[in-house]
Amino acid sequence: MSNKVQMPALGESVTEGTVTRWLKEVGEEVEVDEPLLEVSTDKVDTEIPSPYAGTLQEILADEDDVVEVGGDLAVIGDGDGDSSDDSSDEDADSDDADESDDSAEDQADDDSADEESADEADDSDSDDADDSDDSASDSDDSDDSDEKPKKSSGGSGDSTEVKMPALGESVTEGTVTRWLKEVGDEVEVDEPLFEVSTDKVDTEVPSPVAGTVQKLMADEDDVVEVGDVVALIGSGDAPADDSDDADDSDDSDEAETTDRKTEQADDVSEEDTDDDVKEESEEDDESDDSEVKDKESDAKAAKDEAEKSDKSEKKAEKKSEKSEKSDEDAAAEAQKAAAEQAAGEEAKQSISSTVAHGSAYVTPLVRRLAKNKGVDLSKVTGTGVGGRIRKQDVLSAAENAGGSKSGGAPAPAAGKPAVTDDREPFVVEIPEEVKQLRGTTQKASRIRQTIATRMRESLQNSAQLTQVIEVDMTRVGQLRKAYKDQFQQTHGVKLTYLPFFAKAIVEALQVHPKVNATYDVEAKEITYFDHENLAVAVDTERGLLVPVVKDAGDLSIAGLAKAIDDVAERTRTAKIGPDELSGGTFTVTNIGSVGALFDTPILNTPQMGILGTGVITRRPVVVETADGGESIAIRDMVYLPLTYNHELVDGADAGRFLQTIKARLEDANFVADLEL
Repeated sequence: MSNKVQMPALGESVTEGTVTRWLKEVGEEVEVDEPLLEVSTDKVDTEIPSPYAGTLQEILADEDDVVEVGGDLAVIGDGDGDSSDDSSDEDADSDDADESDDSAEDQADDDSADEESADEADDSDSDDADDSDDSASDSDDSDDSDEKPKKSSGGSGDSTEVKMPALGESVTEGTVTRWLKEVGDEVEVDEPLFEVSTDKVDTEVPSPVAGTVQKLMADEDDVVEVGDVVALIGSGDAPADDSDDADDSDDSDEAETTDRKTEQADDVSEEDTDDDVKEESEEDDESDDSEVKDKESDAKAAKDEAEKSDKSEKKAEKKSEKSEKSDEDAAAEAQKAAAEQAAGEEAKQSISSTVAHGSAYVTPLVRRLAKNKGVDLSKVTGTGVGGRIRKQDVLSAAENAGGSKSGGAPAPAAGKPAVTDDREPFVVEIPEEVKQLRGTTQKASRIRQTIATRMRESLQNSAQLTQVIEVDMTRVGQLRKAYKDQFQQTHGVKLTYLPFFAKAIVEALQVHPKVNATYDVEAKEITYFDHENLAVAVDTERGLLVPVVKDAGDLSIAGLAKAIDDVAERTRTAKIGPDELSGGTFTVTNIGSVGALFDTPILNTPQMGILGTGVITRRPVVVETADGGESIAIRDMVYLPLTYNHELVDGADAGRFLQTIKARLEDANFVADLEL
């Protein structure tokens, strides 16, 4: 039975996809949900899993083909794929084996012609023929092993190669940042195996098979191209090292060499037997003369030995004197080396102590400043990012130590100002990652290229302008302060100001349909939406991404808080789905998170509006009193800039939309929406 695999839906408004790479070939087995091919669209690059288990029988779309959603991609059935290639390979192997046997026989004939006797020639023929047959069979075995690159024998079972997967469009390589499994660990299918980083994504790569990790082919921080092998996973134990195989081959070579030497020694011993018989009679005649000569030589040797012993005693005395001096020098050098090593260990312990109590990196400026001020970095608590010790931390520690020793501030000297600034000159601290970028030219990441293109197209293809309104957030601030602890205990997320803004926005979109619409200039048609899909701008290390909270108009403040927290977290950790990055009808961007009062946001076309939320500041404003008078009060104020498309939304429409948001926020009737 055969089943056709079709192009699945790839997100809202996506009608087709391009086949970028097939992960399986015809004849290969595939499991359910196992990646089958890679598809690229104008919004996402993703892998398509197989909906069926079986054998890939036919590929209906080649790489780089554009296939519509619902179009046929491949055929998967219960039987095997085409076997013509296998049969041709077997024929080729048999031909190679025949040629190898013929060459072995020819070699045996050539070797036999070089032997002197007929009997030895016959023996060598049979031996050489056997050796050639063995070598031919060995070569066949090696050919067979080379034809299976995906599996290799090791340990007690076969191993499967784990390759670097495709990580997105235009991504050709990835950096292995951390191995989550070690050699010998068990791993299940789809269990995270290692972490990889590219210019577009930082993600975990799951294991495609279950088994034991037998070998890691790439170290951490290695850059591996897509498709290269990164690990071996098998059903048995970790395979022995290559050095063991090399030792075995060396042992076999030595054994063969020993056998050959033994055979040659036997031949030589047979030839020397006759010569030994002839020499025995001559040695008997010369034995008498040799005895006399031996006695004379013994006497002379004794005399020479006595002279040599005298000389050796003198040399020994000189050597002993030199050895005594060398021992003294060696002892001095050993003491010096021990002192240097101890100093090095103290320095290492100091640095490691600093790292353990502070941050993973202390800049040379901070270290030098601490040395000059006499501050122990291991006792300083860092206030920088990730607990990093900053210059201000060292200065504060030095001031605290100085104040505790002096017991009080000294009185100012006569004729000098009472207020003095004895701080060190200000020095700009440049992070290491910034230093590496300064003075270089870097290739723009894929996300940065996409952002640049869409922002430029938005400004060129729409009539944008920005209107700003000021809102008093004092009541919302008081409400948030009163319920934020209870809210977090109940719903598991923090109660920030953003859900209040989001609630006011989606309610205003329901009242002002022009702002929640699209305008097709060419078709001269306006589409008014009956739902509010709120896009939320999220700042990530890779760039600005805008996930979408679908049907936000149906959610309370509690629902909005949880939904925004969820999509924002998954966007920062690169776990957001492609369909969640499209389909928005209006966008909100929290520009106040970096302290901005207001901005002029750029539209996320084809949307009609985007609202920025500035930083909330406490400042004096004129307010109306209960008796109708006016007074000055300290209030929590915020600016809300709205950028809109003037092709559909007029200035008055934008003003009414902002006034609806302002009235809802200043009224602050949100207690029921907290769902406590």
